[in-house]
Amino acid sequence: MTAADLTAAVAATYDVWMRTVDLIGPVLSEHRLTEATFQALWAIDPAEPPPSMKVMTERLHCNAPNLTFVTGQLVDRGLVERSVDPADRRSRVLSLTAKGRRVRDEVLRATLRTTPLANLDEDELRKLTALLHRALRTTG
Repeated sequence: MTAADLTAAVAATYDVWMRTVDLIGPVLSEHRLTEATFQALWAIDPAEPPPSMKVMTERLHCNAPNLTFVTGQLVDRGLVERSVDPADRRSRVLSLTAKGRRVRDEVLRATLRTTPLANLDEDELRKLTALLHRALRTTG
C-alpha cells in the first residue's frame, strides 16, 4: 500500500460522507438539525434499549461535554428525552420521542435516497461494507 493509495481512500470516504450531508441539507434544515445533531439522532436506534450517555460518546467518538451540548439541542427540539438509567441510577439514557422517531426515519430515508453510495449495486455495496468492517476491526 502506498501513501497515495491510502490518502485517496481516506479522501473518498470523507467525500462520500460530506456529499451525503450536503445532499440532505434541506431535510436537516427543515428539522433544525446540524450534522452533529443528525449523527446523534442516527446513533439512537429505536430497536435497541436506550443508550447511556457513555455509550453515545463511544458511538459518536466525542467527549461528554460535547454530547451534553448536542443532546441538549435534541431535547429542546422535542426529539430526545434524557432519563435516569434504570440499571444504574447514576447514569442517564437517551430515548427518542415519538417526534424523534418520525424525524429520524425521515432523515434516514432522505440519506439513503441521496447518498452517492446509492449508485452502487447490491454486490458492490456488500463488498464495500465488508471492506469497511474489516478496516474497522483492524484499528485500535
